Amino acid sequence: MKEYISDRVMALAESQTLAMAQKSRELKAQGLDIIDLSLGEPDFYTPSDIKEAAKKAIDDNYTKYPPVPGYKDLREAISRKFLEENGLRYSPEQIIVSAGGKHSLANVILSLVNPGEEVIIPAPYWVSYYDQVVLAGGKPVVIHTSLEDDFKMSPAQLEQAISARTRLLIFNSPSNPTGMVYTRDEMEKIAKVIEKHEDLFVISDEIYEHIIFSQKHVSMASFDFIYDRVITVNGVSKAYAMTGWRIGYIGAPLWIAKACNKLQSQITSGVCTIAQRAALAALQSRGDDREKMRLAFMRRRDLICSLLAEIKGMKVRIPQGAFYVMPDIGYFIGKTDGNTIINNPDDLALYLLGKARVAVVGGTAFGAPTCIRISYAASDEDIIEAVKRMKEALAELR
Repeated sequence: MKEYISDRVMALAESQTLAMAQKSRELKAQGLDIIDLSLGEPDFYTPSDIKEAAKKAIDDNYTKYPPVPGYKDLREAISRKFLEENGLRYSPEQIIVSAGGKHSLANVILSLVNPGEEVIIPAPYWVSYYDQVVLAGGKPVVIHTSLEDDFKMSPAQLEQAISARTRLLIFNSPSNPTGMVYTRDEMEKIAKVIEKHEDLFVISDEIYEHIIFSQKHVSMASFDFIYDRVITVNGVSKAYAMTGWRIGYIGAPLWIAKACNKLQSQITSGVCTIAQRAALAALQSRGDDREKMRLAFMRRRDLICSLLAEIKGMKVRIPQGAFYVMPDIGYFIGKTDGNTIINNPDDLALYLLGKARVAVVGGTAFGAPTCIRISYAASDEDIIEAVKRMKEALAELR
């Protein structure tokens, strides 16, 4: 039988982070000792009080279809969270709960972007931004940054990228994949550029806001002169070690929230009832689990960066948030161990998987053609052993 796949699906790339994680699992299943530093997933378990809330939800028979935008009490809790933690006023009606941050992003992009319209994406970027824009028929306009500039977009770069076809900017701080965090002053200058272009909207992806090490998180919507053009995306996956629960949410102008609600009603309807009750418990929690995880990530950040700095040819900027470091590995491109030639960062990632038994992700999928992404959401022991293996394998390249 002939296979017929739609053009929109054929245009999509497979997520390289998930692909590398799958290769790691396959090699582990073969009995190989693989240290996986590819996935953006906390290695902690969901806190006990959140799990208990989920168990109670089952006993309380939360087993029927939920409202499409999410339970009202959960949206009220998100509304309070936005006000208390971010200084943002989003009513419950301006909030849509979806099946993870990725789903929230897709809802917004599909609701705002028409075929042929441009979406600005600073690089390095999270892999799904680009392909979700492609799925919507939009045209990604990539702003390239460098390690020397801390991987941050300048206001001048943004201004230059804006055209009459620009509809959306996707902004992410703290950043996946670089771990870099914009200061309030840097963000205000970017917001001033946005203000001048009244048809330009902004997705502010703030999923890593609670994993930040040296400064206070700033929400893009806190600049009141662009508040009504910002869609804030967040969720419980990273801060509460709840990746598998699949709960993300947006705060948005009411008309955008209504559009996302309409779209979601035809795709998924409301998301998992039990996960919603767990998310409510997470947002209401007054425990210190979130802070303990943040401190652990900061310690691991310091550990892995000090070890990577000892590898000849690897250039590292100290990340200020999230749990990734993105070294520039341009020194190794063109080198060989006699069998494998490193032509790009993806080749290097495969080389490290095969030679060192360490899984990282090549930077091509992030719009970073001389970098790799390393997740330090792993134990100290695994980090130490992984970098030791990498150092030995890279030393064989000439």
